[in-house]
Amino acid sequence: MRRHAIRCQHGSVFVAASTSRGARSSRRGGRTAAAEARREHVVAQDKAQAILSALGGGDNIVEIEPCITRLRCEVEDGSKVDEAGLKAAGAHGVMLQGEVVQVVVGPEADTLAGDIEDLM
Repeated sequence: MRRHAIRCQHGSVFVAASTSRGARSSRRGGRTAAAEARREHVVAQDKAQAILSALGGGDNIVEIEPCITRLRCEVEDGSKVDEAGLKAAGAHGVMLQGEVVQVVVGPEADTLAGDIEDLM
């Protein structure tokens, strides 16, 4: 069996193994694409849960909507928002003014907003 390391434009390394039956590939030395997708889904769910908790829980959120790289939230009580918890959950920045919170999360804002709504 011959193994070939292939680097994609995003820096991920794929290992292709050539056998007499053809080639098969796996990502990061043995993980299948399906296993990787499941792991990423679990990580995203954990991040969504951590953000939801840091916003004071589902009962504290009046409205949440994604806006390009941010989660725009209206909360019942701004004092329940844990800015350090949001940053620990992966937020790049937090802006809090009264009952309005903007959480900078990057391009995954749409996905996170959907995951948070599913958890509420």
